[in-house]
Amino acid sequence: MVKKFLKVNCMPQDAFTISYVAKELKEKLIHGKISRIVQPAREELTFIIYTGSGNVKLDANLSARGARLSLSEDEKPVPQVAPNYCMLLRKHLQNAEILDIKQHGFERIIYFDLKCVSDFSSSVMRLYFEIMGKYSNAVLCGGDGTIIGALKTTSIGDNTKRLILGGVKYALPEPQDKILPNDVSALKEVLKTEGDKAKIISDRITGISYATALEAVECLGENLTAEQLYGYLFEQTTDPCVTFLNGEPADFKVRSCSHEQVRYSTILEAQAAYYSYTYKKQTFQAAKTKAESALCAQIKKVEKRLAEISSKLVECEGAEKIKLKGELITANIYAIERGAKTLECINYYDPEGGRIKIELDPTLTPSQNAQKYYKKYAKLKRTLLSVSEQKAQAEKKLDYLKSISAHLNAAEEICDLEEISEELVQLGFIKAVKTKNKKTAVTPYRTYEFRGFKIIAGRNNLQNERLTKSLAQDDIWLHTQKYHSSHVAIITDGREVADGVIKTAAEICAYYSDGREGAKIPVDYVKKKFVKKPPKTDAGFVIYTDYKTALAEPDAHRELLKEDL
Repeated sequence: MVKKFLKVNCMPQDAFTISYVAKELKEKLIHGKISRIVQPAREELTFIIYTGSGNVKLDANLSARGARLSLSEDEKPVPQVAPNYCMLLRKHLQNAEILDIKQHGFERIIYFDLKCVSDFSSSVMRLYFEIMGKYSNAVLCGGDGTIIGALKTTSIGDNTKRLILGGVKYALPEPQDKILPNDVSALKEVLKTEGDKAKIISDRITGISYATALEAVECLGENLTAEQLYGYLFEQTTDPCVTFLNGEPADFKVRSCSHEQVRYSTILEAQAAYYSYTYKKQTFQAAKTKAESALCAQIKKVEKRLAEISSKLVECEGAEKIKLKGELITANIYAIERGAKTLECINYYDPEGGRIKIELDPTLTPSQNAQKYYKKYAKLKRTLLSVSEQKAQAEKKLDYLKSISAHLNAAEEICDLEEISEELVQLGFIKAVKTKNKKTAVTPYRTYEFRGFKIIAGRNNLQNERLTKSLAQDDIWLHTQKYHSSHVAIITDGREVADGVIKTAAEICAYYSDGREGAKIPVDYVKKKFVKKPPKTDAGFVIYTDYKTALAEPDAHRELLKEDL
């Protein structure tokens, strides 16, 4: 089932959940061979494991938020240069066979026993995954328990009771001062305590998070018994699902009493689905924030430039007065005494015949004073011409940047951002991220079907450019009037288009514009043959004639959205 998650609330994985994850990982990966190891991020490892049924991707996220072991199908960027720990794992674990996967006691630790074979030797190693929030780690140990390497190491100088360092014997974290969940008599004592049962359970019992405790209380009731809690924690049957809160994702669960949920056949599938959505959401937000920051900086830069230009234009507004003074000095040159500091004379250009006072340089002759004003006038005219051109260019650039901003604001998923980021890279606003991943396909248009007609909408300026170029001469092209928007088109295949189809396409166009908050947005529509792109203009810029205008209420029409073609 495909469902888009709009909000992410990552819950901590506890020993209860990890016990089921470890069991399913063992069933899925036992006797598989590690064929590839990559480190997409500083606190993340990915293992490609070949099993009898094909390749499986195992993600080990060891960050403070979202720490987990999970299967995944998400494509993540691969650094061009592998980090040191990744190289260490490749050296020892390349082609290693998975002999066993277990949870250590009832702790948030899963370890893999691995048979490692090289050209000259064979050995058994153990890879520990400690899923413990900000203390999460991956530690590789030899057969004698000596640490070969760890993702996060400590040093002798660190103020820590537990040393994680190559050559040191691996030691488990110190146990918490809590009771074990399989001690029924101790559970009875805990449940006698008055108060919030979920908080009491999570505070007093090892390996149980508040989320799991709350789920148990909701399923079993506030008066649950020790036997019921024990059965819930160690029940072999599961009902994996992703739960929702107010229609949005909240967590994945081994089992849940929630009415808002999507069920899956295994916990690994539920976990993979949940974290796939969270990864896409987090990646989207990070990419959008990066693009917004870069674009905002450039917009402010151009706006500052426009303010400076406007200031110069204000200065140039006095050019005609400067010319007038030069002409009046010339007209009254016979009456000006050498060394005079001012000239007061009749202003011949004033309809009312008023008088004007003109400042003079006493060190200059009357003729030189006139020339001084003429030169200043000529300079202001040249400046006016130059600055006017600069203003037009700056306004054009600002309009283009705001068109990118409009598409950025309308972006809803990561594919909407891909070509916007590419456009920003081409403009030099952000740096290209160098990875080994190769882009295999062009991001598709938003594609709709209505009354037998296909409607397509671009996601950004680069797509708008391609979309418009791809249209047949009789296809209908749409764009909002006085707003930046997606280019939208109705593929006619030579048929007449009913008003209802144009209305729907116009509503989509209005929605994907920076006027989407308005009630009625004017949208121009015209046959493609009347749309032209002037040479050497920015991506997505066109001019058009012979158009009509429809008033449209913004509507995404998601019910008409089809699989991207």
